[in-house]
Amino acid sequence: MTQSKRRGRPCKPRPLAASPHIDAFLDMLTAERGAAANTRMAYERDLADLGRWLAQRGTPLDRAGTEDLRGYLAFQTRDDAPEPPAPRTIARRLSAMRQFYRFLVSEGLRADDPASALDSPKQGRSLPKILTEAEVNAMIATAEARGGPEGLRLVALLEVLYATGLRVSELVGLPMTAILRDGRGLVVRGKGGKERMVPLSDPAVAALADYLPLRGHFVVPGREAAQTPFLFPSRSSTDGHLTRQRFAQLLKELAVESTIDPEKVSPHVLRHAFATHLLDHGADLRSVQKMLGHADIATTQIYTHVVTERLRAVMREHHPLARRKIAEPLE
Repeated sequence: MTQSKRRGRPCKPRPLAASPHIDAFLDMLTAERGAAANTRMAYERDLADLGRWLAQRGTPLDRAGTEDLRGYLAFQTRDDAPEPPAPRTIARRLSAMRQFYRFLVSEGLRADDPASALDSPKQGRSLPKILTEAEVNAMIATAEARGGPEGLRLVALLEVLYATGLRVSELVGLPMTAILRDGRGLVVRGKGGKERMVPLSDPAVAALADYLPLRGHFVVPGREAAQTPFLFPSRSSTDGHLTRQRFAQLLKELAVESTIDPEKVSPHVLRHAFATHLLDHGADLRSVQKMLGHADIATTQIYTHVVTERLRAVMREHHPLARRKIAEPLE
């Protein structure tokens, strides 16, 4: 019996050169390191992609050498690639490779670690995209104008996200038990199973109060056991709650109605807006870090760069000295 069967998951066909140890590696990530389901799926896709590439060259995934892995990374970043992966994607694939081969060594399945000599790709510091406060308010107003259960749920989702900066997976998967007794905050289980408490703004509290009496509209009779534990259940989702993909789609539709470019709107952009707007209004970096659930404050510091760039832009545009022409030097 395979390990995946023992754990109650259906066996999925692997690429010919894929390792029979991938499931054990993924189970270790989940059980010992608290990896989120999204991380597990991403690593599984990354290793499957590497396995397919190696299979075309006659090399099994378990037996790949350092040069094989370097060749794969070079193939990913070649200049003629039709759709080259983003630097963050390359970095994640490298992380999956390193952890997988380290796992094989720790289990005595390999004597050497071919990924240990690989260099990390250089990533440029790109500033996160955000929305202005006016744009966020416009989207909330558009959602309010819809009315009915769908509109009230969307307002609640927007207000909670903008008040807390939750990751989209944290938001859509919130259980009813996450709401504190006084209704003024949430207890959120984030990456690695770590819990944090985040306060709710007055508009978010009011939006939830309007939405909760109509929450039953999204529960299908006969499926109550799967749906009722969630704050945002969904009639169509097999997960029992609104999916990340559907929420992102709702935001795009809302952006169009609000005359905002839908390409600049996503759940993660609203998370960025939450952090940046807090700093704009004087919040300290440590508090923002705790609310975002960042393990390292260096991750949060990127938002200070956003604020700095915006201040520079304002200065260049409006300060009279910035617009003054510099006199030509005398000969």
